[in-house]
This record gives sequence, structure tokens and C-alpha cells, in this order.
Amino acid sequence: MSGSLVVGLFLLFIMTGLPIGVSMGIPSAIYLLFNNIPISQLIQRMVASLNSFPLLAVPLFIMAAQLMNSSGITERLFEFAKLLVGRMKGGLAQVNIVASLIFSGISGAALADVGGLGNIEIEAMDKQNYPRESSAAVTAASAVIGPIFPPSIPLIIYGAAAETSSMRLLIAGILPALVIAAALMLQVGFFARKYNYPRGVEGKIAKKELVTIIKRGLPSMLMPLIMMVGMLSGYFSPTEVAAIAVAYAIILSLIYRELTFASFIKTCKETLQSTASVLFVVSSAAIFAWVLTVEQLPQQASAMMLGISDNPVVLLILANIILLIAGMFLESTAAIMILTPILLPPLVASGVDPVHFGLVMVFNLMIGMITPPVGMSVYMLSPIVNLPVGRVFKAVLPYLASLLCALVVLTYIPQISLWLPNMIFG
Repeated sequence: MSGSLVVGLFLLFIMTGLPIGVSMGIPSAIYLLFNNIPISQLIQRMVASLNSFPLLAVPLFIMAAQLMNSSGITERLFEFAKLLVGRMKGGLAQVNIVASLIFSGISGAALADVGGLGNIEIEAMDKQNYPRESSAAVTAASAVIGPIFPPSIPLIIYGAAAETSSMRLLIAGILPALVIAAALMLQVGFFARKYNYPRGVEGKIAKKELVTIIKRGLPSMLMPLIMMVGMLSGYFSPTEVAAIAVAYAIILSLIYRELTFASFIKTCKETLQSTASVLFVVSSAAIFAWVLTVEQLPQQASAMMLGISDNPVVLLILANIILLIAGMFLESTAAIMILTPILLPPLVASGVDPVHFGLVMVFNLMIGMITPPVGMSVYMLSPIVNLPVGRVFKAVLPYLASLLCALVVLTYIPQISLWLPNMIFG
């Protein structure tokens, strides 16, 4: 059984609507049977792929995000962000972006951003009579920042797939996330003047109210600050940072007295379900990638790409096109596990840094989360704003302009990604 047939079966199963983990696992199992390889290899390699200390950060970051949502921390973060940029024209749309940047410093996932902040942001924008389409569009677009700014679950998974330092990858995401946020804020500022969006905060905030907001929001703001300082100083690994995030979220939940025992149990169950889903895809993708490696498909793809050109500019254009298309159809974890061993070798051979490419890859795949036909962020937002998926996709499309501009900048100015980790780690 050839590798091309394995890929063909995978694509066939995807088109029939099978879950992506199953779509990768079944062709891999068939390959083993046809080549008289013990089926026990399937289980051994799937389990071995999860025996990774950096991957332990994944369930911990998921749990930290779940705890934030159930204990009122997200509401306090939103109020604090409103204090920072709420006076601007289109203030609540700008708050949406800043809150996503702050929240991403804890959750590390785009869907956690949408699920955690989406209801709060859209409800606040409804009160100021923003069109539902506009509220949904800026919420979906700002969620792209989540997996770029540290901590980042996709970057941790890429680090495991590429055998690259997760710490360097997480630190590398700081400046790119700020570039993306700035691009989105500029576009929101343009729309605010064009469509006359209201200011988020009218008039002067009373001193008493100001003190109350700061007191409520400051402990929550300390959470991403502690994590960032820990990583930048080198005291914590990504997994240790994730554990600290969970511990700090539990402490804040007890202080705020908004987390009941029942909601804590519910949080644990939701964390288990989300973790099982992510890690099943990781393990299935690992055995699928192993089959492709045995059949030397990555080497063939690398030779083909280098045959087109060995110029890193050309190869990065080609990689961006492949990743943007893949992001439209594949779940990001699966895309990272499948495409990293295919795209990374020719790019490294042409002189592209694997840390830089990791940021480019993840950003491409996050853009795919707001593009049809399988934009998961849009599908999650659709019931929140009570609008058809098609209308939300249409509203999000203008924001692709700023995101694609940011992608070009980050792709061809690698120093934005590499300056900080190189300065810290040498």
C-alpha cells in the first residue's frame, strides 16, 4: 500500500464528514495491516507521541481558561481593558482586541477567547447599538491573536512536532501578537470613523468607580504578568507556567467567591473533554505522519519544493499558500502535525529559522479559523450572535485585509519574531 493511497483515503474520509482524528487513524491502521506490521505499533506510537513533558501544558492551559470563564475573571479583564482604550472612537471594538490580547496571555487558544469573552463583548456592544455582524466580526478577528501571544497551545504542539524549543517559540510570539493587534486596531479605527461607532466610555469616570474597576481587575491582570515574567526570566518552563496559571486561577476564584464546587466539577469535566479531543488528534496525526515518513512523502515533497526554488522568499510564499488553504479545511492541531515534517525541512535548508516558521505557520492556520468553509471561530460565534454562519463569514471578510498585511510583515521581517528570543537565549 503506497503513501499516496494513504493520503487519498484520508482526504476521502475528511470529505465524508468523519472526525479528523479518525480520518487519520483508519488509513494508518489499514497501512499497517497491508504491510504486515503488527497493529500494536499503532497503539505504541500513538501513546509514545503523548509521552511529552511540553504537551502536559495543553490540558493545564485549557483548565486555566475554563476556570477564568466560570469564576468571573474574564468579566474583570474586559472592564480593565475598557478602562485602557474605551474612550477611543469605536471604543468597545478596540476593547474587544485589547481584551483578547490580555486573555490570550492566559488561555493560549482562539476558541477559548471566543467562548470566554465572546458573550461579554457582544452583550456590551449590543448596549451601544453596534450591528450584530460588526460585533461578531471583530470578536472573531481578534481571537486570532490568542494562539500567537504566549502562552500558545498551537505553538507548543508545533514545538513538539518540529523538535524546537517551546520556550523560544512562546517568547517569539510576543512582538508578532502586538503587530497583529496594532493592525486590527488601525482597521477598527478606520471603520469607527466611517460608520460613526460610539465611544466605549462617554464622559469622565468617577474616581470611586475608577478605583473599583482597578481593584477588581488588577489581580486578574497580574496573572498574565506573572506568567510573562516567569518565562522571560527563565525561571519557568511552559509546562510550569501552565501549572501556575491553574493555581493562580483557583486562588482568584476563591477570592472572588464566584466558583462553586459544582461549577468546579463542571470545569474539570469540560477540561477533560477538550483535552481528550486535542490529544486524540495529536496521537492520530503522529501515527499518520510516521506512515508518510516511512513512505518518504516528506522527503519527496521537500525535493519538489527545492526543485521549484531554493530562494527562501519563494518557498515562504509557497508555504503560506499551502497553509492558508489547509487552514480552511483542517483543524489547526492536525494541520501542524501533518504539515510540519513536510514544509519545515526545505525551508530550513533554504535558511529559514524554524522558530520564525512556527509563528508563520500558526498565524496562517489561525486565519483559517475565520475563513469558510470550516472557520471554527465563526461557527462558535454564530449561535452567540444569533446570526446565520454565512452572514458572520461575510462580516469577517474585511478584517482579512489587516490580518494578511500583518502576515506579509511577519513572514518577510523575521527579526520581529526572532529578536526577543535571540536576545534572551542567545
